[in-house]
Amino acid sequence: MITIKTDQEIEILCEGGKKLSRILNKIAEATKPGITENDLEKLARKLILEEGAKPSFLGFEGYPAALCISTNEEVVHGIPTNRVIKNGDIVGLDCGIWYKGLCTDMAMTVGVGEISPKAAKLIMVTRNSLESAIREMHVGKYLGDIGFAVQNYVESRGFSVVRELVGHGVGKKVHEAPQVPNYGKKSTGLELKEGMVLAVEPMVNVGTWRVKTLPDNWTFVTADGELSAHFEHTIAITKNGPLVITK
Repeated sequence: MITIKTDQEIEILCEGGKKLSRILNKIAEATKPGITENDLEKLARKLILEEGAKPSFLGFEGYPAALCISTNEEVVHGIPTNRVIKNGDIVGLDCGIWYKGLCTDMAMTVGVGEISPKAAKLIMVTRNSLESAIREMHVGKYLGDIGFAVQNYVESRGFSVVRELVGHGVGKKVHEAPQVPNYGKKSTGLELKEGMVLAVEPMVNVGTWRVKTLPDNWTFVTADGELSAHFEHTIAITKNGPLVITK
């Protein structure tokens, strides 16, 4: 069931979204050569507590951390370990929080030290594809318009869009209906209505769009071992256009 949020709920989500944005940006600043993934996990928990919020990923369907860290060929849902982050890595950081009973979700991919031109282009294209999607998020548009915007932008630049993983509704639960694919056809699928809140999250690969799961049953990696990047915002559909809650 798709939940429509009230103006008051969207205000609370915006408060939480600002907190989450501060948290994730501080984690991104700390993502430097020599730090471990577990160091970043500890930092995430500390920052979430300081903001008066609670981690929404920790314990969700058994997930053991507050932060998802996905490096290089890892697409999403990487569990933090003692792995040391190195110069040249690209690191996906994905975090969600509960604040005043509502949750927001956000992700970004950061380049560590000096990264390859290919990695830099991948990050730029993935970030821009999310912006392309947000421009389509108006009352009366369709989920297919969002997916088409991402797919068209990404594929026109020589990359591929992951299809087995999608965005989702968010707010009352970590994952709500509807699913929000990063591919599709214009004017198809569910019509966007005022009060919908969606987590839109392009996952973009250098090579094939196909992915596989590691033995931990959480971490998705590219099927061909090529690089992947991920960006995500929580966005409300309003009568005045898309409102980026996690900006």
